[in-house]
Order: sequence, then C-alpha cells, then structure tokens
Amino acid sequence: MPRVTRGFKARRRRNRVLKLAKGFRGGRSRLFRSATEAVDRALNYAFRDRRAKKRDFRRLWIARINAGADMNDISYSRFICGLKKAGVELDRKVLSNMAILDAGSFAKLVQLGACRQW
Repeated sequence: MPRVTRGFKARRRRNRVLKLAKGFRGGRSRLFRSATEAVDRALNYAFRDRRAKKRDFRRLWIARINAGADMNDISYSRFICGLKKAGVELDRKVLSNMAILDAGSFAKLVQLGACRQW
C-alpha cells in the first residue's frame, strides 16, 4: 500500500504552524509536533495576557494617582469621588500622566475635586 503524505493541505497547515513557531528555541521551531504544542501554549498565553494587561495598567495608573494624591494630602478614593461629583471626566490613564508630568495642574485638580466627608 502506498504511503499517503496528504499533499498540499497538510503541508500548508504544517508550514503555518512552523511559521508561528519561528524564533522558538530548539526543536520547537523545527519539529512539527513540538512546534504545535508550543504554538498552542503561546497563543493561549497571548489571549490571556491581552486581558491581564488591561488590569495591570489600571493598577499601575491607580498606584500613580494614589501617590500624587498622597502628596496633596488626600486619599485616592476621596479624590476620585470629588472628581466624579465635580463632573471631571478624565480617565485614570490621563490622571496618572498628569500626576507624573504636571504636578501643578494635578494639584489644581485635587483642589477642585477634594471630596470632603461631612
């Protein structure tokens, strides 16, 4: 019985996987079975971490805003509460950049949005 190599479709599938595995170390970039496992794992990590990146950056921005708010003697939560009540619609990314690069205008925002508890 002749050996079946499956021709064009299988070769195209193998080449697609090996192209995705380009740059991997050792046999993971050259052997189809190892490359398949490595590519599947890499794609899963990529899918997961695209979502985790959003969480990580939000945490970073909040930490930076909190540091800027502490320098102006207000807590993060009161600062955000005051901004909401004052109708300031700046997101945390912009507030974080202001806290780092433009401390003067950030201090003015703190004065504007200082949420006092009564």
